[in-house]
Amino acid sequence: MARILITEDEDSLRSFVARALRLDGHETYEAADGAEGLERLEEGAFDLLLSDIRMPVMDGIELAHRAASSFPDLKILLMTGYAEQRERADDLAAKIIDVVPKPFALPEIREAVAKALAS
Repeated sequence: MARILITEDEDSLRSFVARALRLDGHETYEAADGAEGLERLEEGAFDLLLSDIRMPVMDGIELAHRAASSFPDLKILLMTGYAEQRERADDLAAKIIDVVPKPFALPEIREAVAKALAS
């Protein structure tokens, strides 16, 4: 299956998503903010970056720009609970697959990840 990096500053949500994706057979890695996420990306090849947009240190928008530049084959899926943050991702349309609205149910995030990996 896929190697997925989950970058989310809310510990419980990050763990919840990681566990859910492991149920689908994926290998998951976690980071608490964009800077840590970028460091993790540089450690090894990933198939998908699943990142929150609103985070401390480096937000998901900046992380997506840097990740797309350094890892052009990486698939990027963002998530946010803030409508205005979703609009900020518009300039990333060519670099990301989608923005998943929070809150989401377990089947929704699993489906979004499956679609992103299949794209």
